[in-house]
Amino acid sequence: MRIRLIAIGTRMPDWIASGYEDYAARLPRELKLELVELAVEHRGKNADIPRLREAEGERLLKAAGEARIIAFDEHGTQPDTVAWSKSLKAWMQDGRDVALLIGGPDGHAPAVLARADAKWSLSKLTFPHALVRVIVAEQLYRAWSLLNNHPYHRA
Repeated sequence: MRIRLIAIGTRMPDWIASGYEDYAARLPRELKLELVELAVEHRGKNADIPRLREAEGERLLKAAGEARIIAFDEHGTQPDTVAWSKSLKAWMQDGRDVALLIGGPDGHAPAVLARADAKWSLSKLTFPHALVRVIVAEQLYRAWSLLNNHPYHRA
């Protein structure tokens, strides 16, 4: 099973890349987390936002392929750490690839949300999309640590 974090946005600050890499590297080989960065569509003064969001959505779905899709969306369910852990366990048992999608500045295209197997929200708070990468990598590591009775997660 492969987990891909597919995100709209490139050229992240060093602290984002460092935070993401730190948690991704902690995961065991069989749970390799791969980051796929896709460029943001250029938004000019009179940009057609729905069209740009659709273009980003098409690229997200193409990158996800046939994987199980979890779209991060402000209106999604808010799983707690135990739910992340249970989902991770189910994914590992299923063996199907998983694609975790982070949309662009204007969110996900309707086609992405329609194709998603699940829509998750990380919080009622709004986070910068770059920071979501770090949070997702950390939560995956935390979910794995919970499944493996690793001391990182102390409930």
